[in-house]
Amino acid sequence: MQEVMKEEVLRKFRQVFGDTEGVRLYFAPGRVNLIGEHTDYNGGHVFPCALTIGTYGVARKRQDRKLCFYSMNFDQLGLIESSLDELTPGGDQDWTAYPKGVIWAFAQRGMELPCGLDLLLNGNIPNGSGLSSSASVEVLTGTVLRDLFGFEVSNQDLALIGQFSENKYNLVNCGIMDQFAIAMGKKDSAIFLDTADLSYEYAPISLQGAKIVISCSNKKRGLGDSKYNERRSECETALAELQKVVDIRSLGELTEEAFETYKGAIRDEVRQRRAKHAVYENQRTIQAVAALRAGDLAEFGRLMNASHVSLRDDYEVTGKELDTLVEEAWKVPGVIGSRMTGAGFGGCSVSIVEDGAVDDFIRRVGEAYQEKIGYAADFYVVEIGDGPVVLQA
Repeated sequence: MQEVMKEEVLRKFRQVFGDTEGVRLYFAPGRVNLIGEHTDYNGGHVFPCALTIGTYGVARKRQDRKLCFYSMNFDQLGLIESSLDELTPGGDQDWTAYPKGVIWAFAQRGMELPCGLDLLLNGNIPNGSGLSSSASVEVLTGTVLRDLFGFEVSNQDLALIGQFSENKYNLVNCGIMDQFAIAMGKKDSAIFLDTADLSYEYAPISLQGAKIVISCSNKKRGLGDSKYNERRSECETALAELQKVVDIRSLGELTEEAFETYKGAIRDEVRQRRAKHAVYENQRTIQAVAALRAGDLAEFGRLMNASHVSLRDDYEVTGKELDTLVEEAWKVPGVIGSRMTGAGFGGCSVSIVEDGAVDDFIRRVGEAYQEKIGYAADFYVVEIGDGPVVLQA
């Protein structure tokens, strides 16, 4: 797969830009979060992993200050030209907002580009799937800038710069998880990350005769136009109410017992449910990693299922499409656990499925989804991969 993608992007670069002299080739993965959803901006834990699918990029320096972008995923937009002197937060309405945001964010940290660049991308992450194609583009762009211009930044810096660019340039109030999972990915391991202080551990994923299957709802959603910022605001208000009665900096500091003790301080029933999800989901994530380390895949699956129920009932970010994918998955023998993953309101579910049940899972869930929703879902059997790399200098 990788060799095919490399050849495709180099061939397209030659077609769009005339030649491939001086180019370098890059890859940044997508990510899936196994458990710990909507906890990353609430000071809780997350448990994502990088995937072997992601974004391929070809880049080279220019002699002028032009920025020339082309995406094979948006062929219809053609070549998009800009300039280092035209980077305006909130001003871009197409995919180039992501690489431009990273270039702008590097400059905000004192790392200004001395010249422009040509950049061509091709991702095999489904657009709008919730597998973080945008964060993959951000981390890839950071990797390009570090490599081409010799900037001294770590992979963790790439994650923080990507998040900063999304927050301040694209005006999407995202947490750190997506960029961190992609920048810090490690083959066959997930990242147990405490978003409160960015301390993390790698946890080997041994699925003992099972596979990770991503089910894509094909309902497109964008973070900025979803209710994502509304949920953040509800949690921030709930936290402020709780802080009047208990000394905490984030919802992630509360145990389930402490939440039940103090929840009366949250004066609105809806906000109370939002905060409950953040607290309980954080504890589920801690328990799930412990179960995985103990080799108890069944318990890990049970906690995945409980996570979806909480996201559906307390956080209300699932919707008919994701609920159909997950609830149909639960009916299939051999499914260890299944839940929505990502911001919600469309995107994907993630399931752990026994090897012998994968084909049956795809057939049964696919048929039920088509019947109930009226269009097809797509399915991807994925592997856990490494973080960003320079493929060819």
